[in-house]
Amino acid sequence: MESPSPTKNRSSALPAYLMTLAATLLVFCGGTELGWSSPAIMMYDSPESEAPMHPTDRQESWIGSLLTLGALMGALPAGKLADVIGRKPTLMIIPFPLMIAWGIIYATKSVMWVCAARLIGGVALGAMGTVIPMYVSEIAEDSNRGLLCTFYELMLTSGILFTYTVSYFASYRILALSCAVPTAVFLFAFAGAPETPLYCLKKKQRKKAEQALRSLRGKSYDPEEELQSLEGTLKQPTSSMAEFFRALRTKEAVTATIISLGLMTFQQITGVNIVVFYLSKIFNAAGTKLDTRTCTVGVGFAQVVANILSVSLVDKLGRKFILQISAGIMGASLAILGCYFLKKDNDDDVSPWGLVPVIAVLFYMVAFEFSWGTIPWTMCGEVLPDNIKGVVFGISVCLNWSLAFLTINVFLILVDKIGNANTYWLMSSICALAALFATFVVIEMKGKCFHQIQDELEEGNLSI
Repeated sequence: MESPSPTKNRSSALPAYLMTLAATLLVFCGGTELGWSSPAIMMYDSPESEAPMHPTDRQESWIGSLLTLGALMGALPAGKLADVIGRKPTLMIIPFPLMIAWGIIYATKSVMWVCAARLIGGVALGAMGTVIPMYVSEIAEDSNRGLLCTFYELMLTSGILFTYTVSYFASYRILALSCAVPTAVFLFAFAGAPETPLYCLKKKQRKKAEQALRSLRGKSYDPEEELQSLEGTLKQPTSSMAEFFRALRTKEAVTATIISLGLMTFQQITGVNIVVFYLSKIFNAAGTKLDTRTCTVGVGFAQVVANILSVSLVDKLGRKFILQISAGIMGASLAILGCYFLKKDNDDDVSPWGLVPVIAVLFYMVAFEFSWGTIPWTMCGEVLPDNIKGVVFGISVCLNWSLAFLTINVFLILVDKIGNANTYWLMSSICALAALFATFVVIEMKGKCFHQIQDELEEGNLSI
């Protein structure tokens, strides 16, 4: 048989990019959930708004934090469901809880039902956080997998910006309806997407896997070589829990686990979800003369720009260096915010400094999105050995959402107990610890293959 010519077997990257864009539209929907809290709480707090209720501060903290608790509940079951019925069918199910959640928020006048809606929406948020990276990584080629995986955070921040922007013009109920629209767009856009070739092969559907590869690489692509490579991957033995605990005794596995869990911990406890969920409340408390909604939209836009920049610069500058510098900028920004609130809460005249809280939050969010928002997820995939990756990554996801719930729920309590200034100084101190962790525990992975990373972990060339 005549082998296919290089021209005939040349793959096209465009179909995979389009499929990734369609899949991550669901992440955009998740971003609208995350972004909704800030303008909604501003509407709740305003006696002039059309919001049908006015919750207490404690109730507002539950409205914010229950989304992350739902995400914790949805993350692990979604992975199991995707293994049973497929990646695509699972993704096609996720929009329906979102629609239910937005429908409840639109119709209800009860704080309890808003909390229920946030919990339901959170389950969908956690599910998409598990399944979409799985889908994207399995449809990508080795040459573009890293770039395609960056679509996740970019679409998430774009969804947050969408919500901030719509809230500038829309009423409370119109905002809920507007946030529901992208879920319908996703269902339409993703309906024609294929199942992942790897999942098809797991289910002994080789013909379907071949068709999926042709739709992802171009009709003229000969998928035989890639199919054989994927089949070789499936033939590798799976690890039992006993093998996992044996593997965890090695130095490289322990160090990789510390790095992964540490990055996930600092990603949350440095306060990003506090800023995202309570952004409008922070600006209102700061008493800045600038329009709060304009400031909020500006911060959302800066998040998107920072994500775009991170795609092109992370591999050039190195992960470790960016984590160090960004943690320093985040800590300095929060420290300045604390100083501003100290003066304001002491009834000093802060009118000449009205831009300070806006600039501080802007620098904080740009620094976070450029580094701690994206790099921990990437580094977990790079640093963890294959024989512990599945279990440790699952633990990391649970830890991430648990800490998100804790930090959002505790923020308003801290402000009430120790004041604005001390709360932001506490967050600034945690950022300093994050910088130390990046300096003395995290290893640089720029330009290194997986085996080089594992060799460095095994040698123990870390300052710990």
